[in-house]
Amino acid sequence: MNWYVLYVKPQTEKKVASALEKMGVEVFCPTLEEVRVWSDRKKKIRVPLFKSYVFVRLNSTERQQVFAVHGVVRYLFWLGKPAIVRNEEIAAIQNWLSDDAVTEVRVRAYQPGTEVKIASGHFKGQKGVVQEVGRKKLKMAIKSLGVIVEARLKDLVN
Repeated sequence: MNWYVLYVKPQTEKKVASALEKMGVEVFCPTLEEVRVWSDRKKKIRVPLFKSYVFVRLNSTERQQVFAVHGVVRYLFWLGKPAIVRNEEIAAIQNWLSDDAVTEVRVRAYQPGTEVKIASGHFKGQKGVVQEVGRKKLKMAIKSLGVIVEARLKDLVN
């Protein structure tokens, strides 16, 4: 079974993920807690990390069943085939989101670059593209999605 990326209608990520789970599909819809401010109040809400994307784990023979869910538009393609996200990349996102040392996560547009291997920290040994490890930031490129996930860290151990 592989992880695929679904492109869904804007602001339907959580609804689509819930409907797919009810169908028995393994789903990963990473979210972040964000504070939204209105003129009369502040509220913490969960927002998708990847706007309009939901990850699903399926056999290639089961791929068509997701289109029964309202809000699913298409699969994300890479080089003419449905993009497959490696298990290690899904695990890395899950680790970032569950790590208390990560205080902020952003997604930026992907720029092709050098392949590297992280030498220290929770992601030691993780391979990626356009990696930057700074004093307060760590960036990990997810090749199959064409994005860089950037996390600001409280403390980075050398």
